[in-house]
Amino acid sequence: MTPESVHRSAAPVTGPQGRRPPLVLLGLGAVVLLAGVALLAYGPRGGEESGSDGASSSAHAKGHSGTGGSNGHSGGGAAQAEEPPPRFEATVCWRDIERFNESVTIGSFRNWAAPLLASRDPNVRAYLRERLTELIGNDAGHALEVLGWSRDAAPREFNVIMMALRDSEAVHQPQVAARLLEQGMDLTLDGQRRAGLLSALDTQKRLDPASLGTLADFARDPVSGEAGWAATRTIARVMKRDFNAKGNLAPYMDKLLTIGVESPDEQIRYLALSMPMHATPVLDDEASARYAKVLTTEGSPEGREAAAHNLSVSGGDKARTLELFAQSFTAEQDICVRWALFRFAARVAGQESLPTMANMAIADPRFQPLYQTFERIYASGTLDFVRVWNSLPDQDPFGCLDRHEE
Repeated sequence: MTPESVHRSAAPVTGPQGRRPPLVLLGLGAVVLLAGVALLAYGPRGGEESGSDGASSSAHAKGHSGTGGSNGHSGGGAAQAEEPPPRFEATVCWRDIERFNESVTIGSFRNWAAPLLASRDPNVRAYLRERLTELIGNDAGHALEVLGWSRDAAPREFNVIMMALRDSEAVHQPQVAARLLEQGMDLTLDGQRRAGLLSALDTQKRLDPASLGTLADFARDPVSGEAGWAATRTIARVMKRDFNAKGNLAPYMDKLLTIGVESPDEQIRYLALSMPMHATPVLDDEASARYAKVLTTEGSPEGREAAAHNLSVSGGDKARTLELFAQSFTAEQDICVRWALFRFAARVAGQESLPTMANMAIADPRFQPLYQTFERIYASGTLDFVRVWNSLPDQDPFGCLDRHEE
């Protein structure tokens, strides 16, 4: 639990964005073992192009059962009408993984990967994502070809495609980023697919003004839904990366605050208001004033908590911020927002905040024990807020803080 934990429930995650477990491949020319997963007993033959091997759409069909370990026709003299599709065996290593690793191309990847995707094993999907990322490399043509697959890809394949694109060097090519944004705005696609496309932009080093404006306008659209949520998160993640690279924070903050005030979707508003705290920026006067307004007008308690957090690290006038927190505490009805105002008052001014916190505890007796705890910690000589926070015997006295780990 950290002092930045201000929300009570985990925001939903959209798009292809789970963490990838490290997958160790033994390199070209070495046999790669995918231990404990469902793997192919036999696979694509060297030299075949996509559409010519058993890893086509027949891999999804109809319950054919080939003979284990055989990779050709039966011993009978008559030729079979159709070769059975590859078959999975739970304990057998895929004998052709080395050939796949060495010989697969962008052109053959979809057909060759289809049986592996059918295994539903996350380690297999992680391998395919990494291999496809390598195949894309920094080639914009390859990236655009792979992006074209996303329109009709099934969900598991779509996630592999988006994660591979997201992690590739080519995604930073202007034409690739522009096409991702264009498809993310395509009204003919369903919301989940659009969310995945917009999430694949979140590794950009920066967003140009036009792209930033497009994403922000879309996030404020009442019907943007899941894709609008993904667009907001992409803005915030690129903001953090640009900010860490000494970029200009102001355009991102402006758009996030606008989304946080104007979006009709409460979850999108909360995301927009809370994400800046992961970059802990020093707010300028305009941003501070806008967050102060959010603190007194935002309908979502989580959004008001986020505003209290961001104001506590804003670097602005401490006395003015404490006064704002005191006034907001008196008017506030939600116990969790009051707890945010109380503890973040200590973050604003340290030991100097004790008189303000004492008045809060008078206004709400539930905070009397908490005030005494803070007073005792400061009296012991502990002054740094993080150390004060870690010294609290109970960081979640009202059951407000999010208990999941990021």
